[in-house]
Amino acid sequence: MDMNTAFDLEVQTHCPNARIIYDMFHVVAKFGREVMDRVRVDQANQLKADKKARRWIKRSRWVLLKNRENLNAKQQSYLDEILSINRDLMITHLLGALLKELWYCESEKQAQGLWEVWCQQVRESGIQPLINFARKLKPYLHGIVASASYHLNTCTLEGINNKIKLIKRMGYGYRDTEYFFLKIKAAFPGKPR
Repeated sequence: MDMNTAFDLEVQTHCPNARIIYDMFHVVAKFGREVMDRVRVDQANQLKADKKARRWIKRSRWVLLKNRENLNAKQQSYLDEILSINRDLMITHLLGALLKELWYCESEKQAQGLWEVWCQQVRESGIQPLINFARKLKPYLHGIVASASYHLNTCTLEGINNKIKLIKRMGYGYRDTEYFFLKIKAAFPGKPR
């Protein structure tokens, strides 16, 4: 699940023996919004005197947020150049990649150890948005570490939800809910219900 406190409370109330696992997508998306974007904007604001460099940093949002393997050669070159000239963006980008590794650990003990290494590196970076994010993330550590034992994710569900939102947007909304549901069923042939 995502890190919604209401979800946690419902699960704890109705399924007290269940283990909560936080989906990597939601944590990484939150990292992108709260840390990477903040650091990028702060770095751009420090370059007010150099308009060209400021614009260059401001326009780097998507290359900083995309997975490196999804970048084309031009985007990779752009990313490499930005990271080579800006220490805070480089550190934030590297620590974001290391954070993702928590979901690929083979044991909860390994995940706990990686978390401690990550937190130490965050503290040593001195980058305030990173430090704030780590502090906010700590109460959710149990659900991140649990992903080492239960390799679950919400990728398919998120994809389905996005496709449904796209269908709704393309139709500019639907007044006829039966037709809307027929469009959804047509978009997912072979999927039950």
